Amino acid sequence: MQKIVFFLLLFPLILFSQETTPKKLKVGLVLSGGGAKGLAHVGVLKVLEKSGVQIDYVGGTSMGAIIGSLYASGYSATQIDSIVHTFDFNEVMKDEFPRKSKPYYEKVNGEKYAISLPIHKRKVGLPKALSSGQRVFDLLTKLTRHVHHIHDFSKLPIPFYCLATNLETGKPVLLNKGFLPEAVRMSGAFPTLLEPVEYDGMLLSDGGIVNNFPIDEMIAMGADIIIGVDVQGDLSKKEDLNSAVDIVNQIVSFQMYKDNKEKNEKVHLYMHPDIYNYSVVSFDKLDEIIEKGEVAANELQTSFTALANKQRQLGIQQKKQHVALQYSGKRLVNSIGISGNKDYTRAYIMGKLNIKTNDSISYESFIEGINNLSATGNFQSILHQFNKHQISLRLKENPITSQFKISPHYDDLYKTAVLLNFTTKHILSKNDILSTDLVVGDNIRYQLNYFIDNGFYWSYGIHSTYNAFNATMSFDAAATNKDKVDYQDLSNQIYFQTVFGRRYALGVGLEHKLLRVFTKTVSITNNEIKNYLDKSNYLNFISYLKIDTYDKPYFQTSGVLVDVNFRWYLLSSNYRNDFYSFSQLQGKVGYAHSFSNKLTALFTTSAGFTIGVNNNPVLDYSLGGFGGNYIANFIPLHGYDIADLNNSSFLKSTFDIRYEIFNKNYLEAGVHVARSTNDIYNQGKIFDNTKYGLALGYGLETFIGPVQFHYTWSPDVNKNWYFNIGFWF
Repeated sequence: MQKIVFFLLLFPLILFSQETTPKKLKVGLVLSGGGAKGLAHVGVLKVLEKSGVQIDYVGGTSMGAIIGSLYASGYSATQIDSIVHTFDFNEVMKDEFPRKSKPYYEKVNGEKYAISLPIHKRKVGLPKALSSGQRVFDLLTKLTRHVHHIHDFSKLPIPFYCLATNLETGKPVLLNKGFLPEAVRMSGAFPTLLEPVEYDGMLLSDGGIVNNFPIDEMIAMGADIIIGVDVQGDLSKKEDLNSAVDIVNQIVSFQMYKDNKEKNEKVHLYMHPDIYNYSVVSFDKLDEIIEKGEVAANELQTSFTALANKQRQLGIQQKKQHVALQYSGKRLVNSIGISGNKDYTRAYIMGKLNIKTNDSISYESFIEGINNLSATGNFQSILHQFNKHQISLRLKENPITSQFKISPHYDDLYKTAVLLNFTTKHILSKNDILSTDLVVGDNIRYQLNYFIDNGFYWSYGIHSTYNAFNATMSFDAAATNKDKVDYQDLSNQIYFQTVFGRRYALGVGLEHKLLRVFTKTVSITNNEIKNYLDKSNYLNFISYLKIDTYDKPYFQTSGVLVDVNFRWYLLSSNYRNDFYSFSQLQGKVGYAHSFSNKLTALFTTSAGFTIGVNNNPVLDYSLGGFGGNYIANFIPLHGYDIADLNNSSFLKSTFDIRYEIFNKNYLEAGVHVARSTNDIYNQGKIFDNTKYGLALGYGLETFIGPVQFHYTWSPDVNKNWYFNIGFWF
């Protein structure tokens, strides 16, 4: 029986090969699109290689184009299997760049918004897709670096083509020339997941929209035998259409499946792995899907063996697929070509790349620079090549220059708040950004930032903020007489800043500050009387050094934070009639370290010193409370209410430990130890009159920011519960 089956499978191949000229038995491999389901192609390739079949042409669409391009550029099936296991598909698809790649301005001002919506032609819209696709392109560029010099895909180790869809005409576009990573990126631009790409006057998206199984193109290339791997599914039932991705995939599938039967009849060796229980985003089932491909290919093992034997009889030997994966070592960069930049200067771009001409850099450092440039969000696409001693960048600036952002928040001090933001770029100058925050709720606040980023050179900006809250507190060092205090701070700064290595920011500037701090009483005639503790204008010199290598803005697992501020109070309108010029130096150093993928410790020490004579307790350091958005000299301290400790100097250390009980859910515990005094050194007795507080809590990481419940205790005050939801602002 096995001999009969073997003959039936082998006969068409022998017959077909006899009709062709010897040594011209060309075998073409066609790989369909299917998102995560397309990873089954890797399993098929492994079986084909093991069988000894020589592939002469490769064609594909979407994920088939991605896997096919790697094989066509020289990788073995085993190498491709290793490659797809080394990165997180979900992270790549969502353009989640490491936090270290973000501009320092973004770390300080941009990590507080839950929703960002583009503004185009004065209308608020929706993003084109979940991701711009830049990370996908970067990955493809790195993996195909060894064939960047080849612009005719027929000259690749295995001739290759892929298909995209022209969104204007609805017609397929054959891509067999150009820059390989760009072509594959266009072929794989799955609707809603990856943005379409503008190319040669066309707007191109996923080729699977009109031709997900490009068989006729393979016939046109001259293939005698066609091996086809079809990972398309069936149309979904109505009860399974539960998301936008499901619905778009269903719509796209109408065209995909329309001419399936006709195409399948043109395939000599057809495989359809059993991937019906997987979706286009089932990247977490990687091993299972690859195995499904191997199972499907093994069912045709006899035919593959017969085909390989016939190729050997004709003198056709299987090529050894292998690409050296090492990118170690540094190269001297003699020239850096940049094109496509209109609103961003060369200095800005070079500053983000952190590269200078005649520098020696590694490929890994170059990719880090590309990540930095991508993370700005200022570029729709960044096509890059690093060949020998030359770097070439072809940029397409993001046409969306304005955004509307929103974020909700609640905490025990500021109460309910909603942050509304308008951000726009290129309003006055190249490289500039204007951001305005308006916080509406129980305490109205605002913040305005205008910043011109000059890359390697000194940048400068304007910062204005108004902050207000009311709380029961005291500015008395003993905190014995607490009153309901209204605190209002209006600050305006002009500053110059330079950034080193994207992590270290050094700045200097001038600040105007208006403080209005008062309590309220009611007269015998029922008139409200404001009793001012301070109502002064101040002119200050400011400077700062900031280092931030934390991996996340909240729930950090690694990194270092250094935040040092110097403020010199030069002049005052002197409402209290007791002002003398003085200065304050305040700093914080934090270190996060993970002992496992679940357990993290965060150690922080901070201190503040007053240099000179300050007669105004409002300007002293006030410790107590729980919060991530305290202003001025307010310092949080477990176990104490806001401003329970008030003095001209302080020293504080914290140790927090966090355990992730399950994904993005944390148990938290911490101890805060502090001294608040006029003499922080106290003649060497720095542990005298030390205060401490403890906290236990639960934290949840959400798209709107952290959600936290904390129970705190200290021996001096009553126990406190604290609750917050959303990003701090």
